[in-house]
Amino acid sequence: MSDAPALSARGPRFTPLAQSLPASVPFVGPEAQERARSRPFRARIGANESVFGPSPRALAAMEAELRAGIWKYADPESYELREALAAHHGVTPQNVVIGEGIDGLLGLIVRLVTEAGTPIVTSDGAYPTFLYHVAGFGGQAVKVPYAGDHEDPDALLAAARQTGAPLVYFANPDNPMGSWHDAATVQRMIEGVPDGCLLILDEAYAECAPEGTMPPIDPNDPRVIRMRTFSKVHGMAGARIGYAIGEAGVIRAFEKVRNHFGINRVGQVGALAALADADYAAQTVARIAAARDRIGAIAAANGLSALPSAANFVAVDCGRGGDFARAVLGGLIARDVFVRMPFVAPQDRCIRVSAGTDADLDAFAEALPGALADAAAALPG
Repeated sequence: MSDAPALSARGPRFTPLAQSLPASVPFVGPEAQERARSRPFRARIGANESVFGPSPRALAAMEAELRAGIWKYADPESYELREALAAHHGVTPQNVVIGEGIDGLLGLIVRLVTEAGTPIVTSDGAYPTFLYHVAGFGGQAVKVPYAGDHEDPDALLAAARQTGAPLVYFANPDNPMGSWHDAATVQRMIEGVPDGCLLILDEAYAECAPEGTMPPIDPNDPRVIRMRTFSKVHGMAGARIGYAIGEAGVIRAFEKVRNHFGINRVGQVGALAALADADYAAQTVARIAAARDRIGAIAAANGLSALPSAANFVAVDCGRGGDFARAVLGGLIARDVFVRMPFVAPQDRCIRVSAGTDADLDAFAEALPGALADAAAALPG
């Protein structure tokens, strides 16, 4: 029996599914937390944004478009951006679809394959926005545990075969742990996808990962769809530009359900300029790597360990269970440092710290000892 509030007889007739869903979102944004606290954060290093910002060329292009073209709708075909992305990845424009970030594309692909009760496979504790979409379209989440702080490709495929799921979600590198599998392992996973199933390969952090993490893109393989974004290394999270690469028939299916005027026109122009500025992207990757090293050093100085990361954040093991890590996170937030943490045990023994500027990480280094002390006092032993 649903505990959703009853609707007035004069109100809208929401579907039973809509009435059964919680009125919540996967994440409480830092802005909401700042409003509740009545003060801003000193360091915003919890949402895996790139504090290093976009390429100057992208900024200039967006500023020019804001002045000259913001009165226009965006090109519903994203023609120029798809052409540029296709050339960048060695595919055709028919293999590329643009969306409102990876989050928007995830919702569309779930919508394309999900009916009430459809089993959809993911890892327990993986990116929660995916499960938000699964629930929203009536799917039944089938979750498998992590194995050694890594998503488990074999377990995911086994669950897909057992349930007949049409969709499997797998992130490489992974969020929230930053762990990764090598290209050969991922390719074996693609080749093991059951008939009638599609693997979503979320590669949001691809540019941060070491060489040999991503298998080559095969634009003719209908078993996998690869998702990328301009929100991380390219520093454009607020512009909401993501894209997917897949077999042309799979990509054509998006035309049936996508919001053709949902893309940000200024974001389209900025993404095109950012893609062309490879030097700036390389500089950002280097800054992210340096920030990861510093986060690890701060963790070690406080008796904690940082997990190896191929993303733009680091999972820091707080050494005890989830209650202790939540207390540490609360102590950091009380000291005006915004971070997040995994939601599911045993990964919830960690806090997750995004790459930041020197000032951001100075604030984290200053706040962490007190947050740890408060947590230890509240949860002795």
